[in-house]
Amino acid sequence: MSDIAWQNVMYDRLRGAGVSIFSFVPDGGHKLAIERAVMDPDVTAVTLSTEEEGVALAAGAHLGGGKSVLLIQSSGVGNCINMLSLIGIGRFPFLAIVTMRGEYGEGNPWQIPMGQGSVPCLEAMGVTCIRAETPQELPQAVDAALTMAFKAGIPVALLLSQKLIGAKPF
Repeated sequence: MSDIAWQNVMYDRLRGAGVSIFSFVPDGGHKLAIERAVMDPDVTAVTLSTEEEGVALAAGAHLGGGKSVLLIQSSGVGNCINMLSLIGIGRFPFLAIVTMRGEYGEGNPWQIPMGQGSVPCLEAMGVTCIRAETPQELPQAVDAALTMAFKAGIPVALLLSQKLIGAKPF
């Protein structure tokens, strides 16, 4: 699978499962998904000023009968922690796709702390974490995350490793 092919597979699976609201803070790791969401006439693409807005948007989407996904970078996970209590207490389905930083090949020391802290923080808030490390793992990981979030109705974060998205050279 090419560098771009896995990104198209991810977007197509999200759309195929009925996800029609994409919220995001601009991120290079999610560039293709964001571009496709913005261009898709059947999608509502919402640019957020901060990541936790996407958590509230997901709850509202569910209450309105829709499905949403929050596209964020691991550095934004910390901004969502308090708002994730809304998801837990309200028992809302929730799906975030997190491009991981601060791990494999990271050259920016500012990305390391939240990269290492994302999974423990998410799990502490009751979010199930699923990890994809290779393009071959991605389709099944997306399907598993969609099933758990929208059929089982639990909060899920699909973590896209730096091995998958590529470490940024600095």
